[in-house]
Amino acid sequence: MFTYFVSDVHLGLDVADPAGREARFVRFLREIPVMRTSAVYLLGDIWDFWYEYRDVVPKGYVEVLAALRDLMRAGVKVYFFQGNHDIWTYKYFEDLGMIRLEQPYDVEIDGKHFCLGHGDGLGPGMHGYKFMRRCFHNRVLQVLFSSLHPWFAFRLGNGWSKRSRLGKSVGYDFKGTAEPLYKYCLTYPNPVDYFIFGHYHTHVDIPVTPTGALGTPTSVTTSATSTEGAPRLILLRDWISCSNWLEWDGTTLRYIEQ
Repeated sequence: MFTYFVSDVHLGLDVADPAGREARFVRFLREIPVMRTSAVYLLGDIWDFWYEYRDVVPKGYVEVLAALRDLMRAGVKVYFFQGNHDIWTYKYFEDLGMIRLEQPYDVEIDGKHFCLGHGDGLGPGMHGYKFMRRCFHNRVLQVLFSSLHPWFAFRLGNGWSKRSRLGKSVGYDFKGTAEPLYKYCLTYPNPVDYFIFGHYHTHVDIPVTPTGALGTPTSVTTSATSTEGAPRLILLRDWISCSNWLEWDGTTLRYIEQ
């Protein structure tokens, strides 16, 4: 059975053909072989900005939600993580049948151990970002924000997103063994074969070793047998300039980019 992992589609971000990006994502969902697929993991920031009131949710995305609903009706489990852009999801997705998970989430699939999440805020340092993240998760601040009229709140949120690094098309230079996320994986207490995250908007596939030996960059197709038995840290790109996902078929984990 197949398992799919996808992250950082940033639906609604008004840069680089947002309608085309949404159409590509719908096509990806529709082409998943439902009879041979057990689960789809949405690793966060599928939406560029999402804030749901008790009785109001962002408009649009009908085809995306219909495709996800059809997957679930066919028996495919759809799991989602909150990213730093779609952090304000409460009950709507769960009411549709999706299952919300908190990072880091450990799961065993076909005898392999996976650690999953969006990836933001994991690791040492980043004190400013972690403070902001706590503010976004703070229930009192969420209630105060919900007192804003949706017309104003959505424009405020979408404007903030467009001014972000991704909205300005500024890339991120992954720091390898110096990256806080790498250090987080290095000290992770549970057995893991694959760490899979998004958030950084760049494709990375490196072994996590105490010596910090990154080895030779991997190809698009990745063997399920990690280099010298070391766990691997795999980051997915965003969908701004391409479509990309990970496909696990029970023995092989493949990074696919189109």
